[in-house]
Amino acid sequence: MERERAYLDHNATSAVKPEVAQAVARALVELPGNPSSIHREGRAARAAIEAARARVAGLVGAEASRVAFTSGGTEASNAVLSGALRRRGLPAPTRLLIGATEHPCGLQGHGFTPDATEILPVDADGVLRLDVLEARLATLAGEGVTALVSVQAANNETGVVQPLARVAALTCQHGALLHTDAVQAAGRISIGRNIFPADAVTLSGHKLGGPKGVGAIVLGEGAGLEPAFIRGGGQEARLRAGTENLPGIVGFGLAAELAIAALPEEAVRLAALRDGIAAGVRARAPEAVVFGEGAERLPNTLCFAVPGLKAETALIALDLDGVAVSSGAACASGKVSRSGVLAAMGVESALSAGALRVSLGWNSRQDDGERFLAAFDRLVSSLYKRRERAA
Repeated sequence: MERERAYLDHNATSAVKPEVAQAVARALVELPGNPSSIHREGRAARAAIEAARARVAGLVGAEASRVAFTSGGTEASNAVLSGALRRRGLPAPTRLLIGATEHPCGLQGHGFTPDATEILPVDADGVLRLDVLEARLATLAGEGVTALVSVQAANNETGVVQPLARVAALTCQHGALLHTDAVQAAGRISIGRNIFPADAVTLSGHKLGGPKGVGAIVLGEGAGLEPAFIRGGGQEARLRAGTENLPGIVGFGLAAELAIAALPEEAVRLAALRDGIAAGVRARAPEAVVFGEGAERLPNTLCFAVPGLKAETALIALDLDGVAVSSGAACASGKVSRSGVLAAMGVESALSAGALRVSLGWNSRQDDGERFLAAFDRLVSSLYKRRERAA
């Protein structure tokens, strides 16, 4: 009989919460109507979507009318960064300023040409260089150029939280637009106050214990997408045509509500579990390096490396030992490659090649951390034995 596994890869995806799974199943069975239909079944489906819309809006403290549902965070960010984001009273943005540690859906999925795209540097902890941002915004404003700034609320690899309130103040001061990818942060830290001035916030349901395949764009006051990013029908305020994913949206809405309600206690609980794992790692491998340790981080995220330990070797060994984690690169293709995030932070290639990410979630418990540390202990003991033999 296979022993119980420890799943510690919640920044990739969290398991669906039981209450959410039940709500999705009920929607599949009890809400057969098309939300655009005017009959009773259609109106019931529409009411369920609008209730979910209000719940998702609560993640960022926005009005429900500002939420447009998508297939996930990647589609949402691609749409916002396509060049279609507008704000009333401002010319269309012609320059993109994007953080060096952004998710690939931003760095690779935007619609700006290379000569209209600027990468904003970060410091050694992965925090955006505000002095560089301010200087570039001032220069562009002086040239009459409207910029779109894109900065994550929190990094998916290191968990580093960006100073969004200060970023928002700078964009406002210099007449720029602001997008933030809040996929990892929403429901894990309180972000509504910091991202309230943003023109667009992008979200995803499956990091919160919701179903995969559903996300959202939350547009700021006076902001819109022109033209619509999927055209055809009039769904989602004429922004995204096509029949809505009703069960997924219902599940996303409930997951958002549950995450908001549990946030204060969960943040404390997960931070204590994360810090306990970090202490255990250092007790077994004193030379371990924790990335972003000097900055504010998500309470659920630990990214570290042990010199001489390769991520490929560690991931396979830990998986065989019943523990699921990911590499710092968290590459969607399933391959392990050097992390662009760590490269932007100035981490040496040899060290970043061993980056491991432990990310916790709603169903992570103390014994998951203990299983990880027991497996990690066996892994580094083997490494040290190899080193001794080589010496």
